Amino acid sequence: MRTAFGICAATCLATAGALTAHSPQGSGQQPIRVGVELIRVDALVRDQQGRFVPKLTKDDFQLFEDGARQEIITLTMTVGGRVFNTTPASAPRDDRGVVLPPSRPPADRSGRVVVIFVDDAHLDARGTPRLRHLLQTISSELIHDGDLFGVSTTGPSSVSVDLTYDRKRLDQAINRIAGTGLSPKEILDVPEGAQGPPEVRHRAHVAFRTAWEIVGNLAKVTDRRKAFLYVSSGYDLAPFRETRARLDESRAGRSGDPGSYPDTNPFTQSRNQFSDADLAAELAELTRAANRANVTFYPIDPRGLVAGPDIDQDVRPAEWHDYVRKAQDSLRVLADLTGGVPIINSNDFTGGLKRIDEETSDYYVLGYYSSNTDPARRRRLIEVKSNRPDVKVTHRREYVRAPR
Repeated sequence: MRTAFGICAATCLATAGALTAHSPQGSGQQPIRVGVELIRVDALVRDQQGRFVPKLTKDDFQLFEDGARQEIITLTMTVGGRVFNTTPASAPRDDRGVVLPPSRPPADRSGRVVVIFVDDAHLDARGTPRLRHLLQTISSELIHDGDLFGVSTTGPSSVSVDLTYDRKRLDQAINRIAGTGLSPKEILDVPEGAQGPPEVRHRAHVAFRTAWEIVGNLAKVTDRRKAFLYVSSGYDLAPFRETRARLDESRAGRSGDPGSYPDTNPFTQSRNQFSDADLAAELAELTRAANRANVTFYPIDPRGLVAGPDIDQDVRPAEWHDYVRKAQDSLRVLADLTGGVPIINSNDFTGGLKRIDEETSDYYVLGYYSSNTDPARRRRLIEVKSNRPDVKVTHRREYVRAPR
């Protein structure tokens, strides 16, 4: 089930526009499209004791794109979740000398935007009490008065709370959310399709598509650190391959070696060999969208420390651990490629949430207009440094320009 996720009108901020310049009449040249995009980068600045360093100015930073120094146009500092100072953007100028109108100043001065994305279609139903306890911990440890937050699910829980300040709506949403993920037995009972277990692939695609749509809406919110809490147990598009191969042999009336469970069916092999590449492509597309929107993923696995499979599941322990590892690695990719912190394979949710709270409360947002006008170069590497030798700067490492 796909869920809608809107952005309240107060946070729909104007973005830099584009104009079309036409050549003189009769020149025979085609119109030239001129566009200017203000790139924003979150910067976490800490001293050697891990404390936030406040009151820095644009002159205290150096920002590079693909190794080329960029001029910092805007700087916003947020401390304790509230905006303290803002350097507004000057009117952008393109390489043809055309001056574009500056963006409208934002009406909403909230310093924190938190999205709680619950992938209930990939969470075990038997873990629902633990999931709700995690969400209640998020409510008490991370969401504070004045924070702008939203909630969305991917499965039958059908929860979609637009960005709001009303904490009562969060409590109501928590009581409606329940895990509806497939158990190992249900995955093994699903018939094979042209690309492996079709229900497994469908659920993963729905989750990625829903998250992608939310990230696209968050791109309208500027000069704020946007924390995307991605609550899920992770993804594997071709789980338990050896066991499914053994079951295919049994269903076809053939006997395989019970010690090795070889996947001798060439059609099964061809269906599954691209599953890892397909998963990587979906993750890459989602993280590219997040980096364009300056959104940071914080994946959380509500299972905590994961042991072996339940005794009623017909899965070998080695296969189970491979399944858990691959699924959790997919969550780590989301965090690593967007500059976030994963809370995975850990029961210390409070400690992890406090770290996320610190990162989303005290930060800078730097804005610049890229000096690289080559439209063919979409992937850009970012590096932010400080002129002060006693501080450490953490930030996202790249972004991908949207196609025009």
